[in-house]
Amino acid sequence: MQLQDNAYELVLFDLDGTLVDTAPDMVAVLQGMQHDHGIEPVPYDLGRSHVSNGALGLLALGFPELAISFGDDLHQEYLERYADMICHESRLFAGLDELLDRLDQLDLPWGIVTNKPENLTHPLLEGLEIAARCACIVSGDTLSVRKPEPDPLLLGCDIAGVDAHRSIYVGDAARDIEAGLRAGMATIAAGYGYITEDDDPREWGADIIAVDTAELAQIVLKAVNLEPR
Repeated sequence: MQLQDNAYELVLFDLDGTLVDTAPDMVAVLQGMQHDHGIEPVPYDLGRSHVSNGALGLLALGFPELAISFGDDLHQEYLERYADMICHESRLFAGLDELLDRLDQLDLPWGIVTNKPENLTHPLLEGLEIAARCACIVSGDTLSVRKPEPDPLLLGCDIAGVDAHRSIYVGDAARDIEAGLRAGMATIAAGYGYITEDDDPREWGADIIAVDTAELAQIVLKAVNLEPR
């Protein structure tokens, strides 16, 4: 599988597990809640693999006996705790700062489309000092629908002023690839992301899989006709 060379003018990224390693903060919040509720905290590596499922996915892992839904007390508690430590240990994945720098140097726009709510997305990107560099930022509550619906991706393309068929979407979950394909975009599965043991990126239907961030950079730069340094 591969992408067409020199065919794309916009790169959009999922956030958690694709562009930014948010697991240290997100899992720490879950572990702290479990501790305070008298529950043995989940191992970090197990929690890390579930981060792409968001707060509700982490809570389902950490409190399996409870049916927690959007807006419940535990959900609100998680979001409040996470907001207080939104960017303590979260960082761009290794090597992706150089990729973003390279795209910026050649005026190749890039942006974020995430299911993370806006009140958490923007503080995170500002803490990482990349918010102002994004051609678009579409969060999970920007529209009334989220991924796997294609609408947030199409909105990102519209904001950036690039046709979806000339755009790439990178994500680490099946919902990301489904949304990208439905939007008519080229898709890259981030095989290094937050992927559970029972999930397989080879089954998502992506145009190509990047096994690590170095390979992702090579794929992206070739697809937009830029040479890696």
